[in-house]
Amino acid sequence: MSYDHAPHPLLGRALDMVVPVLSWIIITLPLWLSPFHPALVAYFIIAFDLYFLYNCLQTVYYSTLSYNLLTVADATNFKALNNKKEKPNNIKHFVIIPNYKESLQKLEKTIDHIVQNQYNHQDIILVLAFEKRESEAQNKALHLKSKYMSHFHTILESYHVLEDHEEAGKASNQTAAAKQISDYTRAHHIDPKQTILTICDADSVLPKNYFDYVTYTYIQDVDRIYHFFWAPVLLYNNFWQLPMFIRIQATLSSILRLAFLSQKDNLIQISTYSVSLWLIEEINYWDVDIIPEDWHVFLQAYFKFGDKVKTIPLYTLIGSDAVYAGSMVKTFLTRYEQEKRWAWGVSDIGYALKQSLHTPHIPALSKIKKISFLIKNHLLWPVSFFILTVSASIPPLINPNFKSTVLGFFLPQMSGIILTISSTMIIVYVILDIQLRKKMNISTSASSIPMMIIQWYFLPIISFLLSSLPALESHTRIILRKNITYKVTEKI
Repeated sequence: MSYDHAPHPLLGRALDMVVPVLSWIIITLPLWLSPFHPALVAYFIIAFDLYFLYNCLQTVYYSTLSYNLLTVADATNFKALNNKKEKPNNIKHFVIIPNYKESLQKLEKTIDHIVQNQYNHQDIILVLAFEKRESEAQNKALHLKSKYMSHFHTILESYHVLEDHEEAGKASNQTAAAKQISDYTRAHHIDPKQTILTICDADSVLPKNYFDYVTYTYIQDVDRIYHFFWAPVLLYNNFWQLPMFIRIQATLSSILRLAFLSQKDNLIQISTYSVSLWLIEEINYWDVDIIPEDWHVFLQAYFKFGDKVKTIPLYTLIGSDAVYAGSMVKTFLTRYEQEKRWAWGVSDIGYALKQSLHTPHIPALSKIKKISFLIKNHLLWPVSFFILTVSASIPPLINPNFKSTVLGFFLPQMSGIILTISSTMIIVYVILDIQLRKKMNISTSASSIPMMIIQWYFLPIISFLLSSLPALESHTRIILRKNITYKVTEKI
């Protein structure tokens, strides 16, 4: 990662380890604190359970709010609104599709949905961002250009050469593609502030009104050049093809992303998003030595421009594939690796803490709020399962004297009651899940609804194996200085 002022190596190392170490401290807290202060452990567990209940209620509220705003946006004709403007629309769109060893069928499906967009295709330039090390890349480019050239102003292709100081993944690939776009816009006298980049995963299915919507929002936005624009990416494309344990995670992830959408103060884009070329150039593109790039690029911009940088919600839906590798075992292992890669985003906290030391132009309170939000998300990821499921039973076991107290006797029951109340939110999740898939033309048969409710009772096991455990591995690897390598997620 690039820093204008690098801290002392020991300080930098300590900042990288803050949250991973804290994760282990909290997970093991009932074991080492119960012999001495079991009541403190009990109060901590009850407080954590109540906070979990609060988060569940918050998710229900914001996901429902977002869904209602989606309905309003669905009824809005953004193309007509754009056409009503007195001044001509000079916005140019560059759609970057970073890919490595993706099938032509998947790439074609993604491009087909871009072609189906209502926007003037002569203002859209497709950028096929390949890796040079993929032997089939040039043949794929030739095929795709031959098939789709007439549907766009032009199609650019880039072939990223992985350098020794770079990490394989979207960040380094997109940087190579964006630099090529910069050269193109300069040669053709296109204003970077009038140029919108859309980062589109190889399996992202954009809605038909996406470019009209983002253009309208961009033009209306006074501080547009400092902003990212994001619609939730829901993992529904291959929903009924998935094994049950992946389907539950795809559902929960999709609802959580929907809930994020209307939490404007804390919104940070994920996966597929749009941003001005000007902003990407100003921050010197994506840092090429990191793996998770979406939150990281937001932080790059934030630590340069401060509170001007925001992610603006787009109330529409983008489809994407959940992990599916054919067999159940292979799908499980692939999903585990994907979650571990996502959880590696905890490294962003070390980056943010280091940058906060050398950015006096940003108010301290603003930095504290931003970093606290990052810490909360990455800390709860590996910790929640352990505190919610097994911690309440540990103090009475380790300290038998505590079991004879009122607090010790009632701790497991109180914890169970709070979690039971939390679990009633599943009803809302099931309804939202069905309604969201209906919006995306994915039907639900009446016979499948009972199983869709029953499957949620397997969530604790699945959360441990495919959420908490891979996240904890990522945290532990940071402590032990064992980096992960980027692996393409298989989605067949």
